Amino acid sequence: MSKTLTIDGRVIGEGFAPYIIAEMSANHNGDINKGFRIIEEAKKAGADAVKIQTYRPDTITLDSNLPDFMITDGLWAGRNLYELYEWAHTPWEWHKPLFEHARKLGITIFSSPFDTTAVDLLEDLNSPAYKIASFEAIDLPLIKYVANTGKPMIISTGMADAEEIQEAIEAAREGGCKELAILHCVSGYPAPAADYNLRTIKDMAKRYGLVTGLSDHTLDNTTAITSVALGASIIEKHFTLDRSGGGPDDSFSLEPLELEALCRDTKTAWQALGEVNYGRKSSEQGNVKFRRSLYFVKDLKAGETITEDAIRSVRPGFGLAPKYLDEVIGKKVKCDVKSATAVGWDILVQL
Repeated sequence: MSKTLTIDGRVIGEGFAPYIIAEMSANHNGDINKGFRIIEEAKKAGADAVKIQTYRPDTITLDSNLPDFMITDGLWAGRNLYELYEWAHTPWEWHKPLFEHARKLGITIFSSPFDTTAVDLLEDLNSPAYKIASFEAIDLPLIKYVANTGKPMIISTGMADAEEIQEAIEAAREGGCKELAILHCVSGYPAPAADYNLRTIKDMAKRYGLVTGLSDHTLDNTTAITSVALGASIIEKHFTLDRSGGGPDDSFSLEPLELEALCRDTKTAWQALGEVNYGRKSSEQGNVKFRRSLYFVKDLKAGETITEDAIRSVRPGFGLAPKYLDEVIGKKVKCDVKSATAVGWDILVQL
């Protein structure tokens, strides 16, 4: 299994800037023109990709008011599952124009399929990749079906334990997936930052040996930016035009300026990580003069011995380093020197 994956020509993994996915989800609120604008704003903000979700209420649940199907708390309390997904779904006839609009703008678009018919639709649109949602991470037949497309796959792991994550990975491999990533996720909407336990990202990367990232449901960018320092190569955040828009996912989604900040700041965090390097950096070169070094503080004639009161450690830093103070004291000078001259080996008599 590759330690990188490539989506639409963009290489993702360690050594590459974080891949930022703007999740449209239900934030079109039933208006395809709003969907077009979300794609436009994601592109403008600098996101690498925009993601949608592909299901119909009848492909994801049953139309029932029995207790099992009722939502009793949280953002969507009072609805049954069918009503929620009827409200939130992206109509299948929208998929082609949404894909065409994204491609025209030059931003990658792909989707989370929720059953095999959704995969078939997305294959007809030549989706460049697939995302398995956290709630579907235990649907191993779906994962195998997606893997059989040969496209890169990203699996969110919200609510999944270590064994279930391993089973999902094995299903992907058995289905023929060669490029796979997993996302650490907390399936709360919104999720408190304290629930994220971001150190899990490093453990996941080591344990499973895959490209690892973060699906972030917190309300700001702090968690996502921090995850970059722990090795996250992919960041997914819900994205909307207006957090007060009243849609199913609006309230825990980023607005355009926040997505722009996420794209900028995660890249800055990644650049700041760099590599292990104890050398002098380019931005420090001009400040060498502000270091301390050894300078003569009195005039000396050629052949005179340098006494303790003849030199001092001062700024600037053009003389010998202060660590040579004891070595220099007691030596003779080759030539006349004046006070405020930098001490250098070239003017000392070497025994």
